[in-house]
Amino acid sequence: MFVRKPLNVMLSFALVAIAGGAQAADTYFDNFTPLAASAGVAANAAMPITLSSANFSQVSIADRTTQLALGEANPGNWDMIAMNTSGPAAGRYLFMPFEQFDATNPTAGVQRIDLLNGFATKTIVAPGTLGFTAGDASRWTPWGSYLTAEENFSSTTTSASNTKGRLFEITNPTADVGSINFVQRSILPSVSHEGLAFDSNKNLYFIDELNGGGIYKYTSANANATNGDDYFAAGQTFALKVGAGANSNATGAYTWAAITDANGVALAGVNLTSTGAVDGRQAQDAIASTAYNRPEDMDITNLANGDEALFVATTGTNEVYLTNLTTGEMSVFASANTIDLATGLAVGSTAFTNPDNIAIDGEGNIYIIEDRNGGVDNDIWFAKDINHDGDLNDAGEGVARWASNGTPGSEFTGLFFDPTNPNVAYVNIQHPSTGVDRTMMITAVPEAETYAMMLAGLGLVGFMAKRRQAQNS
Repeated sequence: MFVRKPLNVMLSFALVAIAGGAQAADTYFDNFTPLAASAGVAANAAMPITLSSANFSQVSIADRTTQLALGEANPGNWDMIAMNTSGPAAGRYLFMPFEQFDATNPTAGVQRIDLLNGFATKTIVAPGTLGFTAGDASRWTPWGSYLTAEENFSSTTTSASNTKGRLFEITNPTADVGSINFVQRSILPSVSHEGLAFDSNKNLYFIDELNGGGIYKYTSANANATNGDDYFAAGQTFALKVGAGANSNATGAYTWAAITDANGVALAGVNLTSTGAVDGRQAQDAIASTAYNRPEDMDITNLANGDEALFVATTGTNEVYLTNLTTGEMSVFASANTIDLATGLAVGSTAFTNPDNIAIDGEGNIYIIEDRNGGVDNDIWFAKDINHDGDLNDAGEGVARWASNGTPGSEFTGLFFDPTNPNVAYVNIQHPSTGVDRTMMITAVPEAETYAMMLAGLGLVGFMAKRRQAQNS
């Protein structure tokens, strides 16, 4: 088992959880026994996850079959999850786009789950609005709105996909469905989007999901803007360059090389797409930045020494990179050479492969979600970084299989740890063979007895009460 909290701390947490009081930073998600192998097909489609602790539980809070029966336009392929972490209704909603790939018949949209109202789920951006396709990225903004973006992009000027690779903002994401304002933010270069992340200075980071894709930073001319109109009105985009650049999967000292000017206008040698957007993919080549093999998701946290660290998963090289935003150093955080804590040996590329999503819990622990086959080998890995220095080479450190997906034809996506409760997380089961996408809520409690008492005596009522108090506090 991983680090076990003292009994008095566990009892205190249990009382707080039951009473619906304020949450501590501690999480019990790091207290588990690593799974030795992927779990295989689940017997119950509504409980598809094999969890690594008897003190973890799962419940399906939304599914596509229910949505269709309610008359909701819901094409499936539920992807990355975000929460409204600021504003008057903070912590009430989950947001996720539909990752439907079809540039000629776009059917991507956005749905919202109400955690305070019986998990009521509504499609708030109708499929195909503004030609939206391949919705993937999902991020709450510092000024209190929601961003999503398209994963579908090609810089070939004859391709219909050339019009895609766009960033969108819902400026009023908690409003009534009929009032939702969905707008394109065209100052960002077009790329195949997945991860989005803001640092403490409100720079926006993004990637181009391509074998040979870049890592980018957008710096707004008005970083402290209180709305997207002002934040995206003017700003400069850069691509990451390790050393002299013109290299691949490189580590070491890096710099940010400009591809636009301070107003977002393409620099000399940088092309525009057929719609007039900056071609972020061609720009990377034009300024000889560093290429990575299919960078996908990213997230930011602080290391123990206060350095700000951007974690980026790359499926093509089976690695997770740590971009230290404070020191300007790029390093490998996790790879096939990292120790598997279930065996004490290198995890290898058979067990650990296609790292796709990144999630961070309330204590700053990193979770790595694979893009693999549900019911076969699709897992979530916990990175045990004891001293939180961004280096998994210390004694006792490594990765451990934390959860396994048992739904055939699907993959885990969008793992998100609730900042209002460090012992609640959400994850999507995307594109299953049955067509029934699901959003799963995972909870952790200190002891099985506490869990049983909570489930029997309070159930989801207790959860909803605590959510309501968190929102109103």
